Amino acid sequence: MKIRNLLVLALCLVSSLAFAQQPQRARGTIVAVSGDEMTFKSREGDEFKVELPSNVSIGAMKNTTLAEIKPGSFIGTTAVKGKDGELVAREIHVLPPNTNPGHRSWDLEPGSTMTNGDVKESTQTVNGRVLTISYQGGMQKVLVPEGIPIVSGIPAARADLVPGAYAVMMYKRDGSKLTAIRVQVTKNGVRPPQ
Repeated sequence: MKIRNLLVLALCLVSSLAFAQQPQRARGTIVAVSGDEMTFKSREGDEFKVELPSNVSIGAMKNTTLAEIKPGSFIGTTAVKGKDGELVAREIHVLPPNTNPGHRSWDLEPGSTMTNGDVKESTQTVNGRVLTISYQGGMQKVLVPEGIPIVSGIPAARADLVPGAYAVMMYKRDGSKLTAIRVQVTKNGVRPPQ
């Protein structure tokens, strides 16, 4: 019985460590930046400090159009199921080829998914433009409503991490220490939509 309890405890510790090592995502507002530390307030209202290491990736977005997305473009899109069960895009971002391809659940809003892949087909229907997105092992058709954000990435710098700016941040946790991996920040009025 003692050995079994020790094994269960060991598995719990390993699971906790694995979870702690997984990158986490936060959306919210930059409160302050001081040296290599940023204070961040999440959209849920939590305020915390995160280290900004020298190798942190900082980016922003620029607006683009659906007309610029053609077969062969590599994109990511957050979507939710519409009333007929079809995927309806909430946003589209043009990505470098092979950026984390696949279809998975996403945390933008309840029930949302993220699909990253190559555009195989772009078809106009009575309901709007439908993109067929292909990735290894699968394919998704996504309806693109008028007026959703369509963006592509551009470089940004630490100088763009200013108080009041909305950002999407990936970070890792090591005990109580939080370290930013990537920060996508609002720049020139374009907010990261994902």
